[in-house]
Amino acid sequence: MMETVKSEMNQGIKKNAGRAGKLITNVLLIVLGNAIYAAGVVLFILPTGLITGGTTGIALIINHFTGMQISTFVGVFNVVMFALGYAVLGRKFAMSTLVSTFSYPVMLGIIQKAVGSFVLTDDLLLSALFGGLCIGLALAIVIRIGASTGGMDIPPLILQKTLRIPVSASMYVFDFAILIGQMLFTPRQTCLYGILLVLVYTITLDKLLAVGASRTKLEIVSREHEAIRKAILEDLDRSVTLLHGQTGYFGLETDVLYCVIAPRELYKLERIVYSIDPDAFVVMSRATSVHGKGFSKAKEYLVRQ
Repeated sequence: MMETVKSEMNQGIKKNAGRAGKLITNVLLIVLGNAIYAAGVVLFILPTGLITGGTTGIALIINHFTGMQISTFVGVFNVVMFALGYAVLGRKFAMSTLVSTFSYPVMLGIIQKAVGSFVLTDDLLLSALFGGLCIGLALAIVIRIGASTGGMDIPPLILQKTLRIPVSASMYVFDFAILIGQMLFTPRQTCLYGILLVLVYTITLDKLLAVGASRTKLEIVSREHEAIRKAILEDLDRSVTLLHGQTGYFGLETDVLYCVIAPRELYKLERIVYSIDPDAFVVMSRATSVHGKGFSKAKEYLVRQ
């Protein structure tokens, strides 16, 4: 009895320690992401006057017309958006944006003071490319752990919940309006480079979010399906599903092998299949995300009864 209680207590302690470790790691990653975002803004956007979207874009407009410090406006705006998100979207969402709400303006102010009048480059093209890479990387780090950067991320989510407006649609409208606002006082050439900046960080974000998540999906039709099934299980150590079907021309009963693998395993699987049946019919396609045992969860090896 005592041993059982001790075992349960130890398991509880390990579980709590694991949760605490994961929380600390997530907080550090959010701070890192916001630091990279702030560095991209300070080193590449502010010195060259590039236009950009989001909270930083609004801050640039306010700074131009009122002279208000960018880090000050960002801090105030993020707090207001945080309060609005808490009221409309709930406590759980607010907690996920709490770190970003305060870390981004703080990092922005620290890096601005540290850099001072130093200019890394005054080339607009380099600034657009490297600024976009920094922002895209920063957003990917924060979003991949399920958090939010706060600020202008929140209004589209509120509109989705209250008016059923798609997040992507409202986000594009907001960003477009922010870019238009900056175009009123920004040279045309700089505006074009600013649009390039937005495209670079959008593409970078999309690519980085897909890293490690995309998989290759295969459907294999073969007379030697049983031998191929065993080879995939034993040589590739991947699971496979049998889909029962019928050929269209002769009406013969057949099993279609359905398998999902990592891209690096594709060459090995093709070699296995065609070494068994050179006439196998194989269809490959890209799966953008796969969840379950062997991918997002640890594998479990079961013994067939």
